[in-house]
Amino acid sequence: MTPAPPSAEHSADSSVYRAALRRERLAARLALDAACHASLSARIEARLRTLLNTLPPQTLAFCAPVRGEFDARPLATELLGLGWQAAMPVVVAPAAPMIFRAWSPASAMGADRHGIPIPAGGPELRPNIVLLPLVAFDAQCFRLGYGGGYFDRTLAARVPRPQAIGVGFELARVADIRPQAHDLRLDAIVTEAGVFRAG
Repeated sequence: MTPAPPSAEHSADSSVYRAALRRERLAARLALDAACHASLSARIEARLRTLLNTLPPQTLAFCAPVRGEFDARPLATELLGLGWQAAMPVVVAPAAPMIFRAWSPASAMGADRHGIPIPAGGPELRPNIVLLPLVAFDAQCFRLGYGGGYFDRTLAARVPRPQAIGVGFELARVADIRPQAHDLRLDAIVTEAGVFRAG
């Protein structure tokens, strides 16, 4: 069964709703104590490892963790040892698609205009799989991020499009993020509870 596309019937209050949802779910994530965060993160990492170990080595892109996000660096380091390549997204201009720059634990790091850690140099790679942090998500695999639209623009511009996997905690699950026309459905979402696909 093909999931329904984003609704065109959401009213103008969607932006207000999404802003409130973003604040609420981000606050819930930041309220996790260190032990709980570590426990949930370990379960997410195990789910991702199981999923990715079914695939041949390829290029995985992920973000450095900010604001209490899941930290994919240990798993990415492990995959590098198995023949994978790793990359992080880099914003080159506010309205442009991001590029992906090679990453390893030895990479010299800088920070982008939002303070997010990025590789300071290195070759540009084309990822096969992109792990996307999320603030909220729904059962149709739509993701609510921080509102900049960077990932939507980037994925829309990539041909072929990389596999897009949202990664976050179950506390980010909501009934409906009220997706807009520019929102792209993810291929899967991974939380501590499992791997979920639309429908």
